[in-house]
Order: sequence, then structure tokens, then C-alpha cells
Amino acid sequence: MTHNWPVYGHDWAVDYLRKGLRHGRTRQAYLFTGTASIGKSTLAHAFASALNCANPDVDARPCGECRSCRLMHSGNHPDMIYSELDSTTGALKIETLRDIMRRLSLKPYDARHRIAILANFEKARGQAQDAILKTLEEPPPFAILILLADSTENTLATIQSRCQVVYLRPVASDVIRDTLVQRFGSDPEKAAVLARLSGGRMGWAINAAQDEAILDQRGRALELLEGVLDQTRRDRFKLAEDLSKDKLSLRPLLELWQTYWRDLLLLALNSPVKPVNVDRLAQLERFSRRLDAPSVERALKTTQEALRLLDTNANVRLMLEVLMLDYPAA
Repeated sequence: MTHNWPVYGHDWAVDYLRKGLRHGRTRQAYLFTGTASIGKSTLAHAFASALNCANPDVDARPCGECRSCRLMHSGNHPDMIYSELDSTTGALKIETLRDIMRRLSLKPYDARHRIAILANFEKARGQAQDAILKTLEEPPPFAILILLADSTENTLATIQSRCQVVYLRPVASDVIRDTLVQRFGSDPEKAAVLARLSGGRMGWAINAAQDEAILDQRGRALELLEGVLDQTRRDRFKLAEDLSKDKLSLRPLLELWQTYWRDLLLLALNSPVKPVNVDRLAQLERFSRRLDAPSVERALKTTQEALRLLDTNANVRLMLEVLMLDYPAA
């Protein structure tokens, strides 16, 4: 089914949500989950626009022309509420969630619904998550809550059971490529590379196609990892100290490094699966000849463990030092 939502690669999810709107079966709480930059926020904002669009034809929502749609587009809709992470810890704090639930309980100023979008909900710890339970159990009739999380692993079962869970799957590479070419005017060759690098994350691919700084930043992050493999222990510990000063930037960095180790392992095992980081194939092949599969696998597992520890109160610098010790020397 065709639709007018500005959402690409997740047509099934759009059709599912539109069907609920069409038949008046909208839920009061949703949990959109899927890897970072896959398109959760874009889907949530399109859904929120459709929920409050004033067009009498449900299938035409969001129309993009009514007052509600224009306010949504400008980011100034009085009935939209957004969460913010703590600038120091990167957590979604209990005080923030309590304030959002209080504001969500107020009647709409201008629209059909008051809607709260809680991004990065995986960064809310158990006690903080408890702050929304009362609203989920007894929601105001006009309120709709949309939670966005990279995974449901850290989301309380009591919250999941009260939400309609929508899991966004990775988008096929050819769909991403065609979307970049047809919708955003990307060069076909560049679009093919971005589609491969995206790992199925439509949001990342679109952003990278529009902002070359994203690819530059990614390149520097991978060069940093490649440099680690030739560093002394002293230099690695100095890097661990420097990286530990900015905890908020560690997750995307380690997630990228994780893809690099995965690619190296595939090459070390002579796997037929193609590497994700195709733009660094020469470097990957060079390191795959210098590193054995067990050491690469250990580095991959250590990186995965470091990502897990980021969601705990673990000492970040110590975690990074262990990571550097477990990384092999090329």
C-alpha cells in the first residue's frame, strides 16, 4: 500500500500504524525498537503528525498543510513533549520522566492528542522507568506515549506488556540504495557504498548522504582503531584516558569498532559474507593476514562487553584500559 509518510524502508510499519488510525484502534502507548539510526524517530514523528492532523481523510494524514502539521514540521507544536538526556551522564533521569508524565496528563492545548516521544529509552534505568508506569496503567484518554529504544533488553517487562511494540528491522541494501538515488538525488555509486556501510540503518544512510562530515568522522574513528593495533601499551593507556573523558561519544565509537572486528573475523575465517566496511577493505585484508582468528574474536567479544558495561556504573577508564589490553597487536 502506498503512503505519504516521510518514512522509507519501513512500509509495513507505516501500514500497520495507518490501519490502526483508519479503524480507530490507536493504542495509548507504543514502543518502537531497533538499532540506532534505523528510523525510529522519523517513524514516531510521522505517526505523531498523523495522529493530530486535521485532514478529514484519515488516509491523507499527515497532510503537511493543516495547522497541526505545520507546527509539527517547525518543531513548535504545543501538544508535543520530548525527552532529553542528562548532559553529564547521558542517562534518561527519573526527574525528567516524572515531569514529562505530569505534562502529558494535561489536556491538549491545540490538538486531538497530547503526545510524548521518549527517545533513548534504553538509557532509563529501572527506577526511572517506574516513573511512567502509573501513566501506562491509567493513561489519560487524550494522551499517547511513544517510547524509542535501540533494544528491549533493558526495558522492564511491565512496560513492554503495556505498549504496542513495533520492531524496525534492518532495511535491505538495495532498498536503501534506491531510496538515496530516487528520493535524495545521490550518485548511484556513492549510494551503493552508503547502503553497504549503513548496515541496514536507513536513517544513518540518509544523514550520511546529506552530510559528508558523518563519513569523515567515521573514517577518523576507524583510523583511530587501526592505529591502536600498532601502538605500545603506554600509548593505548593514554588513549583510554582520553576517551574516558567523553562517555557520551563512546557508544557510537565502540559500535563502529564492533563492525570492524566483525569484518576482520569474517575475513580471518574466509567467510563468504561480505564485510560491512567495504571502503576499508584494503586495510581489513592487511590486518586479516597479520592477526589470527582467536585474537580477533577475543577483541570482538571484549568490545561487545564494553558496550554492555556502558549501561552500568562501571569505571569507564578501567573498562577502556581492559579493552586496550585485550586488543591484539598487529
